Formats: sequence, structure tokens, C-alpha cells
Amino acid sequence: MAIAVPYLGHGVGLRPPHFPRLWDGTARVDWFEAISENYMIPGGRPLAALERARELAPVVLHGVSLSIGSIDPLDEAYLDALRALIARFEPAWVSDHLCWSSAGGHVAHDLLPLPYTEEALDHVVARVVAVQERLGQRILLENVSTYLTYAHSALAEWEFLGAVAERADCGILLDVNNVFVSATNHGFSAETYLAGLPAARIGQIHLAGHTDMGAYLFDTHDGPVIDRVWDLYRTAVRRFGRVSTLVEWDEHIPELDVVCAEAERARAAEAETLQVTHAATA
Repeated sequence: MAIAVPYLGHGVGLRPPHFPRLWDGTARVDWFEAISENYMIPGGRPLAALERARELAPVVLHGVSLSIGSIDPLDEAYLDALRALIARFEPAWVSDHLCWSSAGGHVAHDLLPLPYTEEALDHVVARVVAVQERLGQRILLENVSTYLTYAHSALAEWEFLGAVAERADCGILLDVNNVFVSATNHGFSAETYLAGLPAARIGQIHLAGHTDMGAYLFDTHDGPVIDRVWDLYRTAVRRFGRVSTLVEWDEHIPELDVVCAEAERARAAEAETLQVTHAATA
């Protein structure tokens, strides 16, 4: 079954340094991605800013604290706050990460990978189903960058992600940069990863910059997308077609024009790839 999310084009992250340019109406933006936790508050300027953004373009909510893979109980207060935010702003979709970030009531403030086992799969699927029932809608789950693997993993990461999406009836936020980072760090094929995902479950794509630390790649979101990730994005477009895409830029945030230029580069890459693909199959 295909995940029912609209195609919005090429968006940008909603970041306070860009508010003046956004509010003066001179910047073209297809849609905004807002970090859910920044707006799960009773009032104040952040909510006023999100209201303003929602008047300009569609908004999606992207969370970092769901901790769907944790063995801690689901955070009921968090889910209540998220549901209220959804009801108020009616985002086009809601997403978070396929990871764990809390244990024993302690929050790691990081997106930690799961062991890819049948036991973990059953656990995550049950929690996704519970979250979707609580929120009253499907969610998208994003693959995270990883720097270690578990000896007990019995499935490839893409098999695990795809199985979660199919069994829990949720969508996938495919982070192409994270695929590239993890593939490089662990020595698997990024192309095999993309080929192994259920195409009908892909609801959004992330692109981003990363840092080469020498011994490994580190997902930093602090610079432009590199050429090899653009190539992988084109591979994703050939496989999945038009999917709403966003370039993340969360550190050393440049002027809005720079971020919008990256979004336009993604738009051009998508259009060129689809044109070539259609010509080849005509």
C-alpha cells in the first residue's frame, strides 16, 4: 500500500535566522519542515512564527525525541503535546527517526541505532502502531546515520526499515545523505540499500552535508550536499519518482538564499533525472 502523503516539491527547514527574509515575502519556498519539539509549548513567539509560516506555505513536523526504539514506555505527555500541535497546525505529515534516544528515563540527546533483529522488529512495529493510533495518523520514520553495528543483527538495515514500514503501515523518510554516510562507514552498497526499500512507502527525502573525519563520515548538516550524495539522490529519484525533498542545514546556517539554492539544485536534479528516465522508457 502506498503511503498517502502529498508531493510538495522542495522545501527548507524553518530556522529563526531566516525569519526576516521569509516574512518580507521575497523568498520562494515550497514548504517548511519544523522541528516538532521547538513548538510543543503553550504559547509565545515560536508558535506565532509557525503560524506565520503556515500562512506562507505547507508545514510538516519533524521530531527528534520520539525514541521509537527504546524499551522505556512511550512518553504519554510527549504524545499528547504532539497531537495538540498536529491539531493546531494540520501538518502535511509528521515524521521522526528510527532509533532510540532514551533508556531508564534518561535522555541521550542523540539518535542511536537499533540492533536489526526480529525481536527488535516486533518491538518497534508494536510501538509505531501505538503511536499512530494515539496521533490518529500515519507517521514517517527516518533512517539515521550510524557509526557502529551490533553483532546480533540478523537483517540488513534496509530490510529492517522496510519491514517496519510494511508491518506497522507507516511511511519512510529516506535520508539519502544518511544512507551514504552509513554505507561508507560500514562498507555496504548505498545503491543496494535504495533498491531494497519498498518504493510505495517513501514519503519524503532528506539531503544534507556531512563531515569527513578521516576514519569515518560524520552527519553534521553544516555544509552543502556533496556531489556523490547528489548522484545517490538521482538514483533515488529513478527508483522512487517525485518525492518531496528537503536539504537540511542545521549548523553554520547560511543566508536563506544559499539554502534555497540547494533546494533549487534538488529540484533541477529531480527534473533532469525524470526527463532522462522517461525518455529512456518512451
